[in-house]
Amino acid sequence: MDYADYQHLAFEHRPNGVLLITLNRPEVLNAANARLHWELTQVWLTVDADPETRVALVTGAGKAFSAGGDMSLVEEMAGSPDAVARTLREASDLVYNMINLEKPIVSAINGVAVGAGLVVALLADVSVIAETARLTDGHTRLGVVAGDHAAIVWPLLCGMAKAKYYLLTADFLDGKEAERIGLVSLCVPPGELMAKASAVADGLARGSQPAIRWTKRALNNWLRQAGPIFDQSLALEMLSFMNPDVPEGIRAIREKRPPAFPSAR
Repeated sequence: MDYADYQHLAFEHRPNGVLLITLNRPEVLNAANARLHWELTQVWLTVDADPETRVALVTGAGKAFSAGGDMSLVEEMAGSPDAVARTLREASDLVYNMINLEKPIVSAINGVAVGAGLVVALLADVSVIAETARLTDGHTRLGVVAGDHAAIVWPLLCGMAKAKYYLLTADFLDGKEAERIGLVSLCVPPGELMAKASAVADGLARGSQPAIRWTKRALNNWLRQAGPIFDQSLALEMLSFMNPDVPEGIRAIREKRPPAFPSAR
């Protein structure tokens, strides 16, 4: 794909080979509909093929990074083997395409990050978050398994105890706590976010490209070793979309109330 083919991602080529990628559905807090979810799998291949780009810097338009999956996408998946099979492939591609891209990725987490948006935020090689931004994996609140990226990277970033707590409870944490437990690289005041993330991206773009890229390649073997763990978590997530808990999870989110899952009655 060419950059012009993307509908929900905006691009700005900056000096020194930095490409700013902006998730661009601000009217819905950059929630991922089916098109954006697919675009997030493909953009890393486009970046890889772009000789002018050395570093990708990704953020969200407006006040959010990404509020997770659009409810229309979740509703389409509930009970639909075809939709689940498509999403299974895309969710796998999103994670592995980010891992396999040798060019470094920097995320500037400007606001809430959930679901597919959180994948991009946390699988970036350097993650910079605003103190006021809030994160949650959110899957168990919907009644599905924490698949996506969580099993492959959270235990490595923040340790098993914290990973289990936040993935099982789907509690939110803010930027300061995310940095304290090691889930993100850096935390800064909101007004300093883009300046700091841009400085990190620019520094990487002006560094030795083989040294930086091959260091990333070597370090990401930790993630590749966890591939079977990720693959199982993703398969179990897709299987859980066949569960009657999911429609109740969707209703509870829409109605802004705690879910009453059938499996917990």
